[in-house]
This record gives sequence, C-alpha cells and structure tokens, in this order.
Amino acid sequence: MLPAPSSGSHEGTGTGRPRGAQLSRIRFRRAVTLMLMTLVLPGSAQIAVGNKRTGRIAMRVLFSLVATVVLLALVGLVWNSFVFWLLSNTFLLGIIRFGLMVLAVGWAYLFVDAWRLGDPLALRQKQRLAMVGINGVLCFSVAGSLLFAAHVVTVQRDFIAAMFTSGVVTNAHDGRYNVLLLGGDSGKTRWGLRPDSITVASIDADTGKTVLFGLPRNLQNFPFAKGSVMDEQFPDGYTCDGCEINSLVTWANDHRALFKGYANPGVEATKEAVEGVTGLKVNYYVMVNLRGFRNLVDAVGGVTLTVRDPIPKGAIGDFDGKSYIKPGTRKLNGEDTLWFARSRMAADDYSRMARQKCVMNAMLQQLSPKRVVLKFGDIAKASTAMVSTDIPASELDRFMELALQARGQAVRTVSFVPPMIDTYRPDIAKTKKIVEGAISPSTKSHAKRAAKAAPKPGTTGGSYGNIHDGYAANQANDLGDAC
Repeated sequence: MLPAPSSGSHEGTGTGRPRGAQLSRIRFRRAVTLMLMTLVLPGSAQIAVGNKRTGRIAMRVLFSLVATVVLLALVGLVWNSFVFWLLSNTFLLGIIRFGLMVLAVGWAYLFVDAWRLGDPLALRQKQRLAMVGINGVLCFSVAGSLLFAAHVVTVQRDFIAAMFTSGVVTNAHDGRYNVLLLGGDSGKTRWGLRPDSITVASIDADTGKTVLFGLPRNLQNFPFAKGSVMDEQFPDGYTCDGCEINSLVTWANDHRALFKGYANPGVEATKEAVEGVTGLKVNYYVMVNLRGFRNLVDAVGGVTLTVRDPIPKGAIGDFDGKSYIKPGTRKLNGEDTLWFARSRMAADDYSRMARQKCVMNAMLQQLSPKRVVLKFGDIAKASTAMVSTDIPASELDRFMELALQARGQAVRTVSFVPPMIDTYRPDIAKTKKIVEGAISPSTKSHAKRAAKAAPKPGTTGGSYGNIHDGYAANQANDLGDAC
C-alpha cells in the first residue's frame, strides 16, 4: 500500500500547476510584446533583452530615415520642383529601390530575432504556434509592403528609362514650350503612318497655361520651316496633287536617307510642316498609338465625358449599324473613349477634332496625382506600349510640374479648320497671326474675333456647332465650357 502524500507535497501539487500556467502566460505576453516593439520601434526589443549593438544600429537607421522623410516632405511643401525631380531621377530611384529592399530584409531579421528572444521553446505548444503565426504575419506584412514599394519604384524607374530619352534638352522659345502631339493610326504593321490627330500644345514656361493648336489631317498646300530638310525638298511648299499633311510620315519613311541623324523621319517631317504653318518652334513630340490609348484610359479607371449625340462605334465600312455610345455624361471605358475620339460615322473630320480636344482636356483635368500613384503600374505598362517621345528624362520633372499647374486652368484651343481657314489653300500669314494672338491675347480686337468665330447652338456628330459655322471645341477660350 502506497504511503499517503504529506501535507507539503499536497500543497506543492495544488499550487504548482497554477504557478506554471501563470508563468507560461507571462512568457507568452513577453514574447508578443517583443514582437510588437519590433513593429512599432525596430531595434527596441534588442536593446531591451538582446544584442544592444544591433538594436542601436536599427534605431539609428530608423531615426535617420524618419528625419530624411520629414525633411523631404518639408522641402516638397515649399518646392514642388524638388519632388518632381526626385520622382524622375533614375539614379536616385535606383538607390531608393535598393534601400527599400535592404530595409525589408533588415526588418524581417529583427522580427525573427525578436521571436528568438521570446524563447519560444519555453512556451506551451499552442502558444508556440500562435507566436509562429504572429511572427509570420508581421514579418511578411512589413517586408512584403517594403518589397512592393521597391517594385513600384522599379516600375517607375524602368518606365522612365524605357519611355524617355537621354536626348538634347531644348530651352523654351519666347517663354513657351511647344510639344507636338500626334495620334497615330495603328493598322497591322503600320502604327503611326497616318496621324489622325495633329496638335501642338503650347505651354507657358512659368504658369503652365496651355493653348492647343489643332491642324487637320487633310491640310494641303503649306510651307515647311525655312532651312529644314522638307523645305529643301519642297521649296515652294507641299503643293503636289493630293498631298496632305498626314501623308508626310509615309513620304519621309520612304526617303529615310534624307533624314540622317533623325530617329523618326516621319515625325521630323511632320514637325517641320507644323513649324511652317504655325510659326512656332517645336521643342519635343509625343506620338500616341490611338488603339493602345484605350489601355491607358482603362488603366486610369476611365474618363468622364459628355456625349451629346449617339457616337457610332466602328470605322467607315466596318460599322455594324448597331453599336453606339449613348448620349449622357458618364465615365467611359477605354474602348468607348477611343471611339468617342475617333469616330467619323455621321460626322466630319472637324467634329472629330473637336471631340479629340475634349478628351485631351478631360484627361488633363481628371488625372490627379493621387490617381496616377494608385494606378501607376497599369499606367506605365499601358504607356510604354502606346507612346513614343523624344522628351529627355531630365526634363520630365519640369513637364510634371507644368502639367500640375495646368490642371484647373482654362485650356484654350485654336484649330486651323473651316470656316476660319481653308484647308485646301490655307492663308499661312493668317495662321501665324492667329497663333500670335492666341498665345498673347492682349487686344480687344482679338476678343471680338474670338466671339465672332463662336458657332451657332446645336450639335453635329457629338460636338457643338457645324462644319459651316465651326465647332465650339475647335475655337474656344475655355475648352471645358465648349465640351
């Protein structure tokens, strides 16, 4: 017969289990606390119970980063140009990407070390499993977020490197940057051969205020900039039978030997024509694949436009007679926005030009910096597939700032179309005078001419006005009101 336990052993048995459970809970809370300390203040767990040298290094890095971010934020508040420069400098973006990756690995190491300092082997099985879960969630969440940020920076850096050149920087001409915007026709193996849309965005170098000058694709009998390649070939102007401005790309590509030193002969020829017609000196060009344009619109979540008439969705000869963009003000997806800008069914070229100007204005006003940041990966992917330009990467920050300044300002538009200009036999002296008046509207007579050019009420092909009286969006002091 087993002897009865003594009173001492009974007391120990009665109180040992509660003490063990309480000690286990204390250890678990301590382990969780070390993990949370690492989340809130990396390195603090090591300073408290671990390698103090490691903890001090981590906290110095943290405070240095916080101080740097605060300093950059303060500088950015008073100097926007610095922020744009930082976001467009590929060398600095490369350093930031590497820094984020190192930070992700270092923080993950601190989490693992904090888990070790929590002495998981001394915990009960359920507590050990809980600690593994907590450590995993915190480690992968923090490190994953930093690695995703590094990915975004990589996308930004690669986008700038792929999209923008390291070409020659040109200064503003008479206080303005003139950028040639081309919308290319993208048939099979033939994108950009026939520009459907030719526009010069003349931007004030100080205020960002923008005037859009539109040239119709069927413009004929015009001169080229003096001393240019095309001027040497056509000293009397582009007067050949049936020669229209949108055929210059094809002509130049067939005579590439004349354009030595130019990466894109077709764009160069078109630029020389635009300079000859407007008198403006073009700084850079941007060429957009109109079919790929729908991907960009989808990437930014659509564009809100006012559709005033049913717009057929289809090209002449391919329209099924059933697909239309219905009238109303609403957000259009990429495909509908493309057809809103391109459709010529039940309309004319000049009505289409007016709608294209409305799309440009909508993109400018609605594409906020926040929207760009949230959708940047999709935007970059769409843009590299649909846009080519000769704007140097070093100038990107300047144009980002000008675009931000332009938002909220009235955009003026002038198009060299009937009834103001005869597209078959344009008065070049008149076009240049109109350009001068548009970029420096300081006289009452100019205001009267603008008022006189306003079209009568009513719509044609989705645009205010008609071919005889003109379209509001082609000649407007405020493009937003004309759309």
